[in-house]
Amino acid sequence: MTNTIDTDVAIDAQEIQRRTIRRTDWVACNSAFIDCRTPGSDQKENYAFVGPGVSQNPNQYINLTEPHGFNTGAAGMPNGISNNLHLHFTAEVFINLGGEFRLRWGADGKQGEYIAKDGDIVSVPTWIFRGFTNEGPDDGILYTVLGHDDTGGIIWGPSVLRDAESYGLHLTADNRLIDTVAGDELPEDVALIKPMQQHYIDELTTYTPEEMRSRVVQPGDRKYSSHALLCNVLPGGRAELSPVIGYGISEDRRQVPNIHEPHSFNLAWVRAKPQEGVLQHRHGRPQVLLVKSGRWAITLNGESSTTLELGPSDSFSVPAGAWREFRCIEAGDTAATPGTGEILVINPGDDRVRLEWAPEVTAAAHDAGWVIDPNGYIAPTAVMEGAAEDD
Repeated sequence: MTNTIDTDVAIDAQEIQRRTIRRTDWVACNSAFIDCRTPGSDQKENYAFVGPGVSQNPNQYINLTEPHGFNTGAAGMPNGISNNLHLHFTAEVFINLGGEFRLRWGADGKQGEYIAKDGDIVSVPTWIFRGFTNEGPDDGILYTVLGHDDTGGIIWGPSVLRDAESYGLHLTADNRLIDTVAGDELPEDVALIKPMQQHYIDELTTYTPEEMRSRVVQPGDRKYSSHALLCNVLPGGRAELSPVIGYGISEDRRQVPNIHEPHSFNLAWVRAKPQEGVLQHRHGRPQVLLVKSGRWAITLNGESSTTLELGPSDSFSVPAGAWREFRCIEAGDTAATPGTGEILVINPGDDRVRLEWAPEVTAAAHDAGWVIDPNGYIAPTAVMEGAAEDD
């Protein structure tokens, strides 16, 4: 994964609009999966924001189809509705944007349970069966980030496939949903998916509730640094950063994320008081910004004329190489971080993301006593200049 930026990337108003995904732009698919007729799972809504995710419906609406190195989407369902047991090959991370969901795992869903609440982030291990039920308000939402551009689809629990077949639904080996009730014919050239054989199920890794808890980052588990970014020493740039998955964009040499395991992406919380944020910078990878609370202004190209405002559950995809800065303009109402707004920053890659700061930011930080060392971390200007003189 590269951090190199060869040319300036400027995005116009039309491109900014295309890459903005507001909550009002979400388009639900109610028949994304094979269990869409199974009682108790028949009112699910699936959303695909960046990439198709694991939807099995070719008519699933996708807001942005271009590869990012990961997929984003969301699951919505009324109280009492469940997403049945299934298995992922790549990372699946849930970000609770509000509500209460009971997550369960294991081939029979009885290995363990965890109740996810507002602000929780849960990284579910690959190659285990998982499902979840909405036990909170009808409008509860689990935002999802899935590893890689090609997720490989999912494997459903054997009972899920058998139940779906009784409602006329079948799944092909090339991940197509066949609905014989709606008039689809079973294909002759592609095999239908059969239930996973029991001896393979028996070989899957087991996870205790304690082990799964280590993969959950609750609001109280976040570890914010006020010295994670070069701009932190400057007015308007005093956002705090808490890496959740991977080291990401942190420039604090001592900051450690809650979860280290490779996911193909890194994810961090950023919080700021009104009129503070992250000053102008860029890097050579696409980036998704998701607002959790408050309102944020995102400025592109270093020009105030290309500024957009985002509110809760709105997101924006920043193209690789584009200059960007983001600033909280209105605090949210979350108990976890009162008086601040919260935004999630998602980048592709399991390695660190090296930032290039705008020249004026670098110069002002230098004058304030801080620079970036050769390893990409914040260091005192006097020490670094003294080291150069000794050489």
